[in-house]
Amino acid sequence: MIKLHKLIVLVVLLLIARTGFTQQTKPVDAPKASAATLTTSAPLKLSNEVKKAMDMVDSNQIRADVTYLADDKLLGRAPGTPGYQMAVDYVVDRLKGLGVKPAGENGTWVQTVRFRKSFSTDGLMTMSDGTELKKGTDYTISSNPSNAKVEADAQLVFVGYGASEPKLGYDDYAGVDVKGKIVVVVSGAPDKFSSSVSAHTRNRTAIMKAASDHGAIGVLVATTDSVARGGGRGGAGGGGGAPRGINNIVDEKGNTIVSSVQYGNININGTLGYQVFNSLVKKAGKDLQGILAQLKAGTPNSFPLNTGVKVSYTSTYQDMLSYNVVGTIEGTDPKLKKEYVVHSAHLDHLGVGRPVQGDSIYNGAHDNAVGTASVLAIANIYKNIKVKPKRSIIFILMTGEELGDMGSSYFAKHPTVPVGSMVADVNTDMPTIIAPLLSVTALGAEHSSLAKQVAQAAGYLGLGVEDDPEPAQARFTRSDQYSFVVNGIPALHIKYGAKTADGKNNLNDFVAVWRAKYYHKPQDDINGIFDFRAGKTYAELNFLIGYLVAQDPNRPTWNTGDIFAEN
Repeated sequence: MIKLHKLIVLVVLLLIARTGFTQQTKPVDAPKASAATLTTSAPLKLSNEVKKAMDMVDSNQIRADVTYLADDKLLGRAPGTPGYQMAVDYVVDRLKGLGVKPAGENGTWVQTVRFRKSFSTDGLMTMSDGTELKKGTDYTISSNPSNAKVEADAQLVFVGYGASEPKLGYDDYAGVDVKGKIVVVVSGAPDKFSSSVSAHTRNRTAIMKAASDHGAIGVLVATTDSVARGGGRGGAGGGGGAPRGINNIVDEKGNTIVSSVQYGNININGTLGYQVFNSLVKKAGKDLQGILAQLKAGTPNSFPLNTGVKVSYTSTYQDMLSYNVVGTIEGTDPKLKKEYVVHSAHLDHLGVGRPVQGDSIYNGAHDNAVGTASVLAIANIYKNIKVKPKRSIIFILMTGEELGDMGSSYFAKHPTVPVGSMVADVNTDMPTIIAPLLSVTALGAEHSSLAKQVAQAAGYLGLGVEDDPEPAQARFTRSDQYSFVVNGIPALHIKYGAKTADGKNNLNDFVAVWRAKYYHKPQDDINGIFDFRAGKTYAELNFLIGYLVAQDPNRPTWNTGDIFAEN
């Protein structure tokens, strides 16, 4: 698969890595520390058995696992394909060899995940005064995964960002009645919200949940950009755009379990174009720009739009099966062994797609064969510990992350272990092992007591813990750990920090160059840049975080007043 241009890119990046990020003995000042580094605790002491087991993590085995999972013969590991099944078979065999026991459905290694891709091209929307709106310009309507035919006639109510967080001093639903109505929202969040809180409240499912909890039957996201084309997002698989389909998960009876377009009472999901939305706001005696400024400043401004719409559409479906792989190691404490610490990583990638520089196989070596290999390395550590931890351990390799955290959402909602028994999730997704690992960012640890275990584990390994260098990217809510968080389970995702051996502390710059060439491209194969010693360190760190949680007599807790504390 290596072509001349790929070789040139690789050589250039390797030269950058060698000159800027090679290991040195010179001490390095870490960038600004996160709250996790400020957690004070006594130096961590481990048994000789645990130390030896950690030392046995083999970077060559990590390389071998990545090499197989990212091989062309697996054709990118897309869910529902023979290549994905090959990946399932491989990790099951590896887990068996590591002494892990099956923890899937009915004593098997797998949990069946029923994907449903929904399509709709006939969505119609008419104003209550008879005005016909133009599909694709004035509105879009998304397909529905469980109701093939939907009709509604309802009033419209504007509810700002669609966020209902009274404990944070912000509630777009305060003082308005939306029962049986369709809410209109704009994308965004108040400036006072942190990056992770903002990302959570802007999440489409969170918006639908808030609307459904208040009795609404639909959500329309309005475009606020006067020069934007069409009705904004929502056209994919919807009645206003190309029928590419929307991925969902349903149960064996076809009921929606996971979806970005249907939740609870919400069966109308789509967008409104700027011209229509601005006209409705003016007719309600309001000024759109003034409203948007108020919302950003943290002052809700919700009101009826004094009109309604008639909506109708039909949906068609394509169904497929895929699988999460689930294994366990039983704990030793008579009581605590009924609780579980989860080590997770997604097994899928993008499959075969649009050719880039003559290559169409999206191998997903870093994303996320490395993460899967890391979980297998953690299982190997446990294999070499005779006395297992107090709590039990779950290893889960999940399907459908690239389709929207689908497999993890399903497992977190419908685990193969008793509901409420999972106490924490340590997720690994594309750790980006392209340079020595000297510091980390613990995405999500700031929300719970897991910050303590992160600080202890990182300190033991001599790693700094830094604040998220890219908070605007909302990385905490963009991978599988978020599925556990919204189901009430403290979770985190360890990413690389900025620290470099040469003291420049600019690893993020190198990663940005790397991402531009490799991320979600066919070039992310085993022939790219790897530092498998960093992969070993990642596995040791994630193991140690999970092990400390498994040994702690107290369950992890959310921080007082945290936005996720009541999920």
